[in-house]
Amino acid sequence: MGALLRIPFLALMTAVLLMAEGFTLESPDIHGQLSLKQVYNGFGCHGENLSPGLSWHGEPKGTKSFAVTVYDPDAPTGSGWWHWLVFNIPARVHSLPRGAGSSDGSLLPKGAVQSVTDFGKPGYGGACPPPGDGPHRYIFTVYALDVAKLPLKPDTPPAMVGYMIEKHALAKASLMAYYGR
Repeated sequence: MGALLRIPFLALMTAVLLMAEGFTLESPDIHGQLSLKQVYNGFGCHGENLSPGLSWHGEPKGTKSFAVTVYDPDAPTGSGWWHWLVFNIPARVHSLPRGAGSSDGSLLPKGAVQSVTDFGKPGYGGACPPPGDGPHRYIFTVYALDVAKLPLKPDTPPAMVGYMIEKHALAKASLMAYYGR
């Protein structure tokens, strides 16, 4: 019984130590509830489909690149919904401007790759939960990676991108916002 109690304690201590590292994600555009600026324009939603501005700091030593994702674990798919995946962001870059998730990727840093989402195309795909489904959680995450480049293409399926990001993550920082209709 004592060993079982130590496992959650160790997990808690690991989480506290990771937070103590100070890796932080911030956004001037995300305030608990997503606005129509961050909502998809399609599938019955009428938003601006504009990715929020994001900035981060405090990454661990050894960070060679960053990745950013937006994921909805509440989508009624059985596997969630990937709204945005960007990887191979150079380690010297610590922010993405508002609108960086445009389909042409023109505001992304040189070398960054924006892969397809569960909408079937690259770029930021905003919130658009089914009507009456209740508010969904939208988790914006930046990952500090131990490699300069993930060996993936823009048409790599989102689950594979997520797997490779997790495999190479040194640390991650997240923001969560809600949206329902």
